Amino acid sequence: MRPTSRAAPSIGVLALQGAFRAHVERLRAIDAEAVEVRTPAQLATVDALVMPGGESSTMSNLLTSSGLLAPIAERIADGMAVFGTCAGMILLAEKILDGRDDQQHFGVLDITVRRNGYGRQIDSFETDLAIDGLDEPFHGMFIRAPKVESAGPDVDVLARRDGDPVLVRQGAVLAASFHPELTPDSRLHELFVAMVGDVARSQRSRMPTRPGPAAAPAPSPTPSAPAPSETE
Repeated sequence: MRPTSRAAPSIGVLALQGAFRAHVERLRAIDAEAVEVRTPAQLATVDALVMPGGESSTMSNLLTSSGLLAPIAERIADGMAVFGTCAGMILLAEKILDGRDDQQHFGVLDITVRRNGYGRQIDSFETDLAIDGLDEPFHGMFIRAPKVESAGPDVDVLARRDGDPVLVRQGAVLAASFHPELTPDSRLHELFVAMVGDVARSQRSRMPTRPGPAAAPAPSPTPSAPAPSETE
């Protein structure tokens, strides 16, 4: 189910676990409509979804118990824009190298990730990143971050660290290894909101145009009465 069209997109933030409140604050700081999503009914009201950082296997369990796993998968397949950060990236990835056997994920982003690929909590770090489309570096915070081991040919790599992708996009799916929500810099959230608008316009342009009502046939012209003959 898609929400009805509105002037500005409504951005859902998956609010089952993790740093969802920080995402809500970043979105509201740029005057975007942010909605915490915990149920399928709430999901049905939003135009796009942010999947925050947290613990990916715990999120996997909560997606199942909340009844959100299948509805989110359906919405993504239907073209909904989604932004996954840290654990959210893992949930979107096609292949997880060291995931649990029973871990659920959406598999919509052609990347292979390694959970905690940059180390455990004690190995967390911060660094400035050059991001395609941004004029100034973005300060990335890597906390138990997943490492992208490979990316498919249809994946656009928007930022790298030491040669490894850390910000990627494939169609309507955006994902980051780091936590953009934990900085005061809202530019990546602005980029995502703009992306949501682009996706919506693209979807509208592909919708078939409904034919209007058939025009009534034009009335047959009424023959003119013959002019009276003149007598001399």
